Amino acid sequence: MSQSGFSGLITPEALAARLGDPKLVVIDIRSAADGGRDTFEAGHVPGAVHSDYAADGWRAKIGHAPGMLPPLDHLAALAGRLGIRPESEVVIVPAGSTPSDFAAAARVYWTLKFIGHGQQAILDGGFKAWTADPTRTVATGAAAPRSTGPYRIVPRQALRSTTDATLVAARSRQASLVDARGASYYEGREKAAEATRGGHIPGAISRDYAGAFEPGSGKLKPSAELQKLFAAVPQGPVVSYCNTGHSAAANWFVLSELLGRDEIALYDGSMTDWTQDPERPVATGPA
Repeated sequence: MSQSGFSGLITPEALAARLGDPKLVVIDIRSAADGGRDTFEAGHVPGAVHSDYAADGWRAKIGHAPGMLPPLDHLAALAGRLGIRPESEVVIVPAGSTPSDFAAAARVYWTLKFIGHGQQAILDGGFKAWTADPTRTVATGAAAPRSTGPYRIVPRQALRSTTDATLVAARSRQASLVDARGASYYEGREKAAEATRGGHIPGAISRDYAGAFEPGSGKLKPSAELQKLFAAVPQGPVVSYCNTGHSAAANWFVLSELLGRDEIALYDGSMTDWTQDPERPVATGPA
């Protein structure tokens, strides 16, 4: 927890101690892939509200790129509908089952930080960790957010890398590029449907985001292991990318919020946006 409120991860024990705090906004982001609203209504953290990560538009398809930052007026309305005010301390609750659902939480976290909100944390281990202790209360049924007006956005542009900025970084080597995808995508043997070419941005360091998680879970490895995993990433500015800005959000979160590195940006367009222009270079082959 930072002086301004929540940041990084929050344990189930710490969240349990804060339930009922009027400043607390708990957002359960389980989408259809995790059972969605039905699973939420079958059991959730008491006081939580539901926001389907996929259906509520935390990401937007712009052109051929499906994972772009949505228009700011949409995000302002979404945050307000969920009851987020500037003073709110937001806890994001993923399912806690896979690295992918953690990445969804990390993308929501990054989005809130981008719009200027300063207090958010991800529930360590997600709802799975919450229910691991049978003494913790689980609520059921629908939940009505304490909706407020549109959030007053003050964008933190440094957290986002555009395609042009990423191209400059790749050519000038003024920032390290970190590719969060698995080897088959990095090497160009597979590609996302919306990408026009397989491969990676030249010079990018391969760091499969799944390597940051305990095997078969959505729980991050201890800090010392995360330090080792990202030790090859030079100090200084970093641009984290993947196919659609989803798994890259997990690497962004680890580098920025857990390892405390400065100048870590997320390229939300990632390879699905990068490859739309044939003039942008793409490399193939092993790391």
